[in-house]
Amino acid sequence: MAARWKRPILALSICGGLLIGAAFPAKAAHAAAPKPGAPGTNMKAVFAERKDVFEKVGAVTGIPWNYLAAIDQYERTINLARKRPVSNGLIGIYFSELQWCGMMNPDNEDTNENSIALFDGVGRDGSGDGKAERTNDLDVLNSMATLLLKFGTAEEDLRIGLWEYYQNTRSVERIQQFAQIYAKFDTLDLHEHTFVMPLKADYSYRSTWGASRGWGGYRIHEGTDLFAGYGVPVRSAAYGMIEVMGWNPYGGWRVGIRDLNNVYHYYAHLSGFNKEVKEGDIVTPGQVIGYVGSSGYGKPGTSGKFPPHLHYGLYRDNGLTDWSFDPFPHLKKWEREERMRKKK
Repeated sequence: MAARWKRPILALSICGGLLIGAAFPAKAAHAAAPKPGAPGTNMKAVFAERKDVFEKVGAVTGIPWNYLAAIDQYERTINLARKRPVSNGLIGIYFSELQWCGMMNPDNEDTNENSIALFDGVGRDGSGDGKAERTNDLDVLNSMATLLLKFGTAEEDLRIGLWEYYQNTRSVERIQQFAQIYAKFDTLDLHEHTFVMPLKADYSYRSTWGASRGWGGYRIHEGTDLFAGYGVPVRSAAYGMIEVMGWNPYGGWRVGIRDLNNVYHYYAHLSGFNKEVKEGDIVTPGQVIGYVGSSGYGKPGTSGKFPPHLHYGLYRDNGLTDWSFDPFPHLKKWEREERMRKKK
C-alpha cells in the first residue's frame, strides 16, 4: 500500500525537478553570496532575485510564492536561534544530512535521487542536473515543495503539510503569519525599522534590561523603559502582525507584535490603543499602535503606580519558546537610522 502512494509522488518530484531546472538559468542553482557594496542596494537585489525564484517554483508546483517565502524566512530565523549552518545561497531552508539522504543511508553525501528515496530521504533534484544536492538552492526548494505536495496546495492542505513536517503548532502559525505579510505587500523587502516613538517627542531612556523587579515576585526586567508624557504615540518598530492586544497584570494595556525576523515586540503600560488596529492586523514601521501611560501592576484598569513610560521588550523564537534579549542597542540603532533617513 505504501509503495503505491509513494510512486506518484516520486514521479511528481522528478517531473517537477526537470520543469524547475528548465525554468532557471544555470547560475540560479548555486546562487552566489551578495557582492560587496552598499548593503541596502545589495539586499534589495537579493530580495528581488529570491522572490523571482519563489514565483517560478510556485508556478511549477502550484504552491503560492508567499508560502515558499514564508517557509524560507522562518527557517532563516530558526537557523539563527539554534546556531545552525547558514546557507551562502538564496535559499535558507535547512535539511540535515540524515534528513536529506535518509536515516539508514550508508552514504551521507548521496546525491542520487533514487537511492535517497529508497532510504526515505527528502533530497530531490530541482535543477534538472540529475543530482539532488543539499547545497543547491533549487534542489532544496523543490525538496520542501515535494514534501508539501503530498497534501495539496490549498491553504488548509499547506497547513497540514507544515504540521506533518514541523510537528509544531507554533511553527505552522509563524509561517502562516509570514505568508500573510508577504502577500499583503508583494515583496520580501520588509526589514526596515523605525524608533518606537516620534523622534520629535520628549522622551528619555537608558539600558535597564536585566535589572531586578519585585512586584509579583522576584524577576528580571526584560526590556527597556522609555520615559515620556501621557499620550505620547507609541509606534510599531517593524513590519509585523499583532498577536496580542489587551490587559496583562504586569504590563497593563499592552500590544505584542511578531515581525519577519520571528522577534516578538512587547509594548506595555499603555494608556490606550489606536482604535484603528486590532489583533491579527498587519502593521508597518512607524504606525501608531497605542499611547504612553502608566497602566499595570494590578487588575484591569489599574494605573498610576509608577511614572508614565513605555516598557519595550524583544523576544526571539527558537521554535519551542521565546527568550528575551536586550532591546537597548536596537533602539539606539533604529533611532539613529531614522534620523539619517530624515536628513536625506
